Amino acid sequence: MIEIIVSVIVILVLAGLVIWFISIYNRFYALKNSYEATMGQIRVALKKRLDMIEQLLGAVKSYAAFEKETLERVTAMRASVGSAGSGDIPALEAESRTILGRLFAVMENYPDLKTQATVSELMNSVRGVEDEIARQRYTCNNIAEQYNTMTDTIPSNIIARIAGLVKLKYLEFEEEINKRPEITF
Repeated sequence: MIEIIVSVIVILVLAGLVIWFISIYNRFYALKNSYEATMGQIRVALKKRLDMIEQLLGAVKSYAAFEKETLERVTAMRASVGSAGSGDIPALEAESRTILGRLFAVMENYPDLKTQATVSELMNSVRGVEDEIARQRYTCNNIAEQYNTMTDTIPSNIIARIAGLVKLKYLEFEEEINKRPEITF
């Protein structure tokens, strides 16, 4: 009878150890999968950021070039209006009509340039994506910290060694932080 009780206890202890091993092993892989999913979200957000920056730069470049040329022409016209004679007025009126027509044409061809608000919206969108990337980096590093702590601490480190699990790398962006983006017009 005692042999049966001892056998049952041994079987229960072994079953408990197997369940414990499996639960820790599954925790490692749950963290690893979360880490990889978060890395995927960071990739998506970085792609979105690059797309938005490209749109922003395109809008700003087009807007700035058009604005500069138009402002120069309007300023020159305003300066000449004060000294214009009656014969010059039709030419000034025609030129101002041309500028206005060109403005409408540009607004139709580049609906993003209808107002400066579009550039502001793009800037706010980029800021939103930057915040999203920062949150994802934070989450990714927290997951890596949990995983790495499990690989370093007893008893989960035993399972990590048996399963051949290695530490996850933390996301570091020091060189990107120190490097200024190059924006030229």
